[in-house]
Amino acid sequence: MIDNPYYSQEAHGPYELMNIGPLELEEGGSLANCTLAVATHGKLNAAKDNAILVPTWYSGTSKIWEQVYIGQGRALDPDKYFILVVNQIGNGLSTSPHNTPGAQGGANFPKVRIGDDVRAQHKLLTERFGIGTLALVVGGSMGAQQTYEWAVRYPDMVQRAAPIAGTAKNTDHDFLFAETLAETITSDPAFQDGNYAQSSDVAAGLRRHAKLWAVMGWSTEFYQQGRPAALGFPTLREFIDNFMVGYFAPMDPNDLLCMAWKWQRGDVSRHTGGDLKAALGRVKAKTFVMPVSHDMFFPPADCQAEQQLVPGSEFRPIGSIDGHLALFGTDPNFIAHLDTNLAELLATPA
Repeated sequence: MIDNPYYSQEAHGPYELMNIGPLELEEGGSLANCTLAVATHGKLNAAKDNAILVPTWYSGTSKIWEQVYIGQGRALDPDKYFILVVNQIGNGLSTSPHNTPGAQGGANFPKVRIGDDVRAQHKLLTERFGIGTLALVVGGSMGAQQTYEWAVRYPDMVQRAAPIAGTAKNTDHDFLFAETLAETITSDPAFQDGNYAQSSDVAAGLRRHAKLWAVMGWSTEFYQQGRPAALGFPTLREFIDNFMVGYFAPMDPNDLLCMAWKWQRGDVSRHTGGDLKAALGRVKAKTFVMPVSHDMFFPPADCQAEQQLVPGSEFRPIGSIDGHLALFGTDPNFIAHLDTNLAELLATPA
């Protein structure tokens, strides 16, 4: 185990650690004590039909959903809904390489898939809370991958689905993006095949990782139109050092690699022998597919091609030159448009 103060209640709470017991993994083996970090907002009603599930994205935690997306008078209103934000396995709060003791810790952490996350969440919701119906599953990026997995794997449980800036089956192009992101870390000699003593030992790799996110996470227009300065960073160097590196530098390299491996292999067509149309044809949820206009990880065309395979779904792209990282909440117009769409989706009979 590695003691990394970044992953703390002070930085990312409040959340509760919920042990769901052993979790068998799709790649083989199991997590002996799979623990999920869960942030809840609102109360579950007597009928247990007002639950909303939010799975997290790469590098993100439940805190950003609390800060940017959830609130009174918003679509995700805790006065109306019981909102569960479940941190994905490997994100540093839930069971992850850096916080797992013994033989499974660190570089030896087993391979985990998107489907493992979803089965873990299903076990949590059904056994811990007695929830049999979800009013909505909504997530961005890797959260969108989990949203699709939920809608395909448990079609009778998911009434509405909102995958934001993510796909049901990762593309070869995006696979290569994630591969290169991983190599920024693993190519650092201090990484030592994942056997470093402290997360901060891999500072050079984490810095390269942050800079590649700065290239691909935003868009060319983001830089052309001076968005870094508008966000409070007068120079490009200040934006890279203080925003991008400042964000990624405290994280654990093995945790990031665990999530990147899952991201690369997200694919709901595993349920249907590789037939994506058949897999997405299983979806019964009312679905709004919401890509970001300038996203270079999950471009709108990729998302629309999948949306056309989801029965009764709607394509709801959202404009933002902030690209994929508009998910951070940097563009108020993006957040407002997304909130409007979610409110409309929640008002749609399931």
